[in-house]
Amino acid sequence: MNDKNNKLIALFMGLKEDGVDGYLVDMDKDYGYQIVHESCFLYDSEWGWLMPVVKKCKESQIFGTQNLIDDIDSALVNVSLSYTYQAVVEFIKKYNDER
Repeated sequence: MNDKNNKLIALFMGLKEDGVDGYLVDMDKDYGYQIVHESCFLYDSEWGWLMPVVKKCKESQIFGTQNLIDDIDSALVNVSLSYTYQAVVEFIKKYNDER
């Protein structure tokens, strides 16, 4: 389940599907691009990976997502990585549905 949610987050963060099952392309690398398997993303286990996503969620807020932003803020106040991760995933799902 985390691989699927990590892929959802990676797509939200701008990576693109490679066409090969489970692989994504990161075009923002200094040397061109990088192909990454979805199992390599650490959004669910590393604050350093998750915090840029939190920032983008807050910057991408759209109508109907304020309660999800509040959930993210609550999770951050409680310093809960798993709760923050889940709140981010729920935000992105809603964001994708509304776009």
